[in-house]
Amino acid sequence: MRSKSITTITIVSPATSGENNGNWQTASRWARMLGERHQVAIVHHWQPGDAVPDLLIALHARRAAPSLAAFCAAWPDRPALLVLTGTDLYRDIAVDAAAQASLDLATKLVLLQPAGMALLPARVRAKAQVIYQSAPSMSPLPGDPAEPAIVMIGHLRGEKDPAAFMAASRLVASNARLLHIGGALDPALGELARRTARANPRYQWLGNLPHEATREQLRRSHAMVIASTMEGGANVIIEAVTCGVPVIASDISGNRGMLGIDYAGYFAVGDAAALAALIDRSLSDPAFYARLQEQCAARAGLFAPAAEQAALLQLVDNLADQAHI
Repeated sequence: MRSKSITTITIVSPATSGENNGNWQTASRWARMLGERHQVAIVHHWQPGDAVPDLLIALHARRAAPSLAAFCAAWPDRPALLVLTGTDLYRDIAVDAAAQASLDLATKLVLLQPAGMALLPARVRAKAQVIYQSAPSMSPLPGDPAEPAIVMIGHLRGEKDPAAFMAASRLVASNARLLHIGGALDPALGELARRTARANPRYQWLGNLPHEATREQLRRSHAMVIASTMEGGANVIIEAVTCGVPVIASDISGNRGMLGIDYAGYFAVGDAAALAALIDRSLSDPAFYARLQEQCAARAGLFAPAAEQAALLQLVDNLADQAHI
């Protein structure tokens, strides 16, 4: 009888490289990290007849539910890992039967920040663990001191609340430029962005940029805004923190799990006036801005690539100990 081991891993990602969103960034980064020891493939879905991996990793409890259910039915002795990435944790598992079933089918659950544990049903918490995502550290770059940039990174869809950022652009008293990077997944929000840009040159919608170009703009920014109504553990927070760029964040569970409950840069969800006031304060109050920098720097160690990779590889090793492959 051969020793138990995991050599092949399939990651089921509901997102593709063309969508360039957080789920895709997670899938591609994990494929690189796990690929140092294992053979890893990323697929959009898994069904009987496809190549059978030693381990299936499914991203998103609802969107990957058909693949997870098919794999567990066909290969019940092989481990399956479910990563709760955002809307599934903060919406779907409360209302969607397929998402709820995914929680029970998975061998292990991964959350991207600890505040989400409270959302899980008590029956599955024992098999859940937190793995923070990561990004390489990069030094900030000098921006334009005459027109400092405040950047929001996120596709235009309701959960990201881009309308709050647009409304704040009309309320800020400083000379900041408010830059928005992301594609218009909601056509109505895309039209709102175009109207806002025409009416207020301070706001610029840059559209969907490649990841490298997005991070270069982030490094040149004074601060990054995340206005979301729900997040599982936002990649953009990690990329800002590891670039030394302070975050101005909506006060939601997912953001508190990333930045800490005592973070000074929170505003109430949807409160454009409060967001504008924080932007202005970050530019006019050096002590406040330094506090944001210090608080973000204190979190940076959580988001180190070596820490994420070590946690992933250890999890896979632990699953191998439980497997009968």
